[in-house]
Amino acid sequence: MASKFGIFLLAFYMITAASAAGSIYQNIDLTWGDGRGKILNNGQLLTLSLDKSSGSGFQSKNQYLFGKVDMDLKLVPGNSAGTVTTYYLSSQGATHDEIDLEFLGNVTGQPYTLHTNIFSQGKGGREQQFRLWFDPTTDFHTYSILWNPQSIIISVDGTPVREFKNMQTAGVPYPNNQPMRAYSSLWDAEDWATQGGRVKTDWSKAPFTATYRNYNANACVWTNGQSSCHGSTPVASWMNQQLDATSQKRMQWVQKNYMIYNYCTDFQRFPQGLPVECKA
Repeated sequence: MASKFGIFLLAFYMITAASAAGSIYQNIDLTWGDGRGKILNNGQLLTLSLDKSSGSGFQSKNQYLFGKVDMDLKLVPGNSAGTVTTYYLSSQGATHDEIDLEFLGNVTGQPYTLHTNIFSQGKGGREQQFRLWFDPTTDFHTYSILWNPQSIIISVDGTPVREFKNMQTAGVPYPNNQPMRAYSSLWDAEDWATQGGRVKTDWSKAPFTATYRNYNANACVWTNGQSSCHGSTPVASWMNQQLDATSQKRMQWVQKNYMIYNYCTDFQRFPQGLPVECKA
């Protein structure tokens, strides 16, 4: 006979894995683009496209308050200068929270830039940027956001590239009370995306297309003001997950070799002193 704990654990897995199961149709809604977003292969693939008239986007059907959200993504190939492909979690409103990944297009043969930012209570300005160490257009790569009460960890193919710790005790706002949806979009930002806007979008290469698969949200689903992870339900491992020594070293390797901007080292931007979380 299954133990009471085992039954609780099974119930928790079924709740938090709800977004992981099934096709894209069950987990994602195309929200804008007038047909430029498409769900293909019986719900196994999703594409977003951009032309001179419009981009496109989608959002998750569910909202979450903590979780681990993964997506496989193949970025726009060739000359993608001026385009931005986004993948992020966000709440709504002027004081929204957001965990942001933006992939800035490039001139053919140059590396993509991964732009990351963390918003809490409507305040962002916590940018870190990385050059991807592979060609993200020739195959799918997995981009992950782990968000729990202790920290936010952004990973690429399982390698952590950024950690933002909960430092509320030091007065740093942390996103821990607003449910967020997952979003993605493909849009034109030629005024700033590539080399600060010096390289414009070549519309002769349009439509630009990004491809997605394997949306997977092991998360606390927020419904009618309540989390699926409340009460006596056992806590999943990701709820308390933090970087171990090996993961710390892998993140340090990425930041040493591929980070091209870090707000925590931008003394010109903060002449009166770096933000509190940077000093820590």
